Amino acid sequence: DLRSWDCKITRVGALEGSEGLMSVNKTVKLTMPVLLALLLLSYGTGSIRCTTIAGNSTDVLSLLDFKATTNDPRGALSSWNTSIHYCWWSGVKCKPNTRGRVTALKLAGQGLSGQITSFLGNLTDLHTLDLSSNNFSGQIPPLTNLQKLKYLRLGQNSLDGIIPDSLTNCSNLFYLDLSNNMLEGTIPPKIGFLNNLSVLAFPLNFLTGNIPSTLGNLTNLNIMLLANNKIDGNIPQELGQLSNLGWLSLSENNLSGGFPQGFFKNLSSLQILSIQTTLLGGTLPFDIGNTLPNLTKLFLADNMFEGHIPASLGNASLLRGIDLSLNNSTGHIPNSFGRLSGLSTLNLETNKLEARDNQGWEFLEALRGCNNLNVLSLADNLLFGDVPNSIGGLSINLTILLLGGNNLTGIVPLSIGNLQGLISLGLDNNGFSGTIEWIGKLKNLQSLCLRNNNFTGPIPYSIGKLTQLTELYLRNNAFEGHIPPSLGNPQLLLKLDLSYNKLQGTIPLEISNLRQLIYLQLASNKLNGEIPDALGMCQNLVTIQMDQNFLRGDMPISFGNLNSLTILNISHNNLSGTIPVALGYLPLLSKLDLSYNNLQGEVPTVGVFRNVTSAYLDGNSRLCGGVTDLHMLSCPQVSNRIKRDSDITKRDYNLVRLLVPIFGFVSLTVLIYLTCLAKRTSRRTDLLLLSFGKQFPRVSYKDLAQATGKFSESNLIGRGSYSSVYRAKLAPTKLQVALKVFDLEVRCADKSFLSECEVLRSIRHRNLLPVLTACSTIDNSGNAFKALIYEYMPNGNLNMWLHKQFASVASKCLSLAQRVNIAVDIANALSYLHHECERSIVHCDLKPTNILLDDDMNAYLGDFG
Repeated sequence: DLRSWDCKITRVGALEGSEGLMSVNKTVKLTMPVLLALLLLSYGTGSIRCTTIAGNSTDVLSLLDFKATTNDPRGALSSWNTSIHYCWWSGVKCKPNTRGRVTALKLAGQGLSGQITSFLGNLTDLHTLDLSSNNFSGQIPPLTNLQKLKYLRLGQNSLDGIIPDSLTNCSNLFYLDLSNNMLEGTIPPKIGFLNNLSVLAFPLNFLTGNIPSTLGNLTNLNIMLLANNKIDGNIPQELGQLSNLGWLSLSENNLSGGFPQGFFKNLSSLQILSIQTTLLGGTLPFDIGNTLPNLTKLFLADNMFEGHIPASLGNASLLRGIDLSLNNSTGHIPNSFGRLSGLSTLNLETNKLEARDNQGWEFLEALRGCNNLNVLSLADNLLFGDVPNSIGGLSINLTILLLGGNNLTGIVPLSIGNLQGLISLGLDNNGFSGTIEWIGKLKNLQSLCLRNNNFTGPIPYSIGKLTQLTELYLRNNAFEGHIPPSLGNPQLLLKLDLSYNKLQGTIPLEISNLRQLIYLQLASNKLNGEIPDALGMCQNLVTIQMDQNFLRGDMPISFGNLNSLTILNISHNNLSGTIPVALGYLPLLSKLDLSYNNLQGEVPTVGVFRNVTSAYLDGNSRLCGGVTDLHMLSCPQVSNRIKRDSDITKRDYNLVRLLVPIFGFVSLTVLIYLTCLAKRTSRRTDLLLLSFGKQFPRVSYKDLAQATGKFSESNLIGRGSYSSVYRAKLAPTKLQVALKVFDLEVRCADKSFLSECEVLRSIRHRNLLPVLTACSTIDNSGNAFKALIYEYMPNGNLNMWLHKQFASVASKCLSLAQRVNIAVDIANALSYLHHECERSIVHCDLKPTNILLDDDMNAYLGDFG
């Protein structure tokens, strides 16, 4: 309490009272200049404000206890010390008229973790508590005494347990956000007693049970978000009493039944209704558009609604988005949608909506009145016959048009070329015929899906004008002629599927310009000639399928450079020559089909060739060797080779006698150097062998469990949001590696694994942490297991050196030269990521703990999760 400073100052002279009045006066004379200087200093710095700001010891102790129990890796609480009045601490707010009481604690997004201390319940003047977007765990503490609390934001943490009833003692709560945690149990019915509540947000948890009917008492409620839980039962009739409700979200729960009778009668303020992916059924109220005049978004996808779509929705003039997909709706698409001039998204896919005659197609003409229409999806319905020419009159703002999975026939109207804003066009799985000459007009297309139709004629050369194209699916049509070389122009193309057509001629060399290509599917055509060796420059290729053609010549050796390749199928062609050994060293190749060609020579015995269920080589009668399980003939031996080698050795014997002493002297000179580097060289060799699959082509769960002592805590190096990192020694070389094991029970952990794999597979730099291999399998309990194996860095991370957290560096400091070298290394890595990759990469989490140091203090940048 800073008020005690006044007492300490006035009592300085009295401390020596037993020595008499003279000693008191002497002490005062000596101490006054010092005290005056301290007061002036404190005034100048603002560190001590003895009388202007009051203090409260309870609040200080509560805040200090919070700091003591909280992990603070970013130093967000570094200002929380006695040199500064607590009202100036980071995230702490006080109001002058509250006698120094804390009224707000705002620490959102600071990387804090640990359990939330119950001492925060002593901050009885608190009206805002915001700890959202951190990593707090454990249960929500009792906050019984916070009757003045209005804003409680604990969303986006890892809190578990139940929602405590004690929250209802916070009777003035206006905003309650517990979203995106791991809370379980039921929603406390007493929440309905919080009469002032305006926002109730519990989505993305594991809540169960029914929606309490008492929530209907929250007459001031404006937002109710309960999506992404495990709530079941019916929607309570009482929720229809919430006349101020503007946003209701109940998606991705186990709700059943239908909307109660008259449910929307008093919900005229509702603007957003989102109840997707539940078990709700029945029919939608016929007057829903009349009772919800302020509705802007209606999202009822992936339910079991049936019957006709209410025509009254056309009266909800503010509607911007309608998603009724994945239901059982029947009948015609209402013409009244044409009155929704502001409509941006209309998604009716995967229903049973019909259009069999002119009357059924009238809605398309009506939609021309939706000038802002951006997305129209009618895929997977019961639309029949020719598409009306009026389709070309839809909004010029239309970017997505999906009509796939219907029974559409005839020629695609040329007027579709008027929709030049399209970025995605799906006409797949219909019976369209004719040519696609109109395609060149849609220059903004990024995704074009025409597969499984009856299109004919050549692939237009104008398709090369679609320079933004990333996906092109023309599979299973009757296209003929040559593959146009202009297909090499869309250099952003990721997926190209031309299979099951009647294409002829050679594979154009220009295809190798598609450096971003992931999938290349040319199967079941009439292609001939050789496979372009330049395809080896498409380093991102994951799948190549060229089977069932007339390709000839040797297999490109450059395929051995495709380190991302998982599937290679060039069976049923006329290929000759030998199998490139380099294919055996592709780390991710899991399916190789070379069957029914004219290949010859010895079959490699490494990598994918070890597994007879992954490598298909039938129909190549001149192949030999390979692993035993292939049951192939042994390759012939050359019996005279030893004799020839012996003759050569005798003829050059005298020359060798002369060179041996010279070579021995040179060898002796470098022996010391080689000895010094032996340990590091051995380790690097093991790493290379592991990385390229020569010694460890695959690592099983059993290997990793053995290498980490069954994932013992003693081998745990660190732990992050989605994963734990262990020190491991892989048998049989005892190579020490770092094993990053992903916790797949954590939401988005699998996405983090895929994201890191996606980044690491396409980048290589001397200052980026080398990934050696990956493991995606199941553990001994049958659960999914995903891990990445990195080169182990014996000198830890930069944070350990800067803060001396590493046992071996406790008495050492980084020299200036080492600091400069580390900075240069990381700058090189960032320059590579930002400017030298094919696609720029932003790390987003650069910090000392992600900078690793090897034996020679070279710096490596890691953690791309």
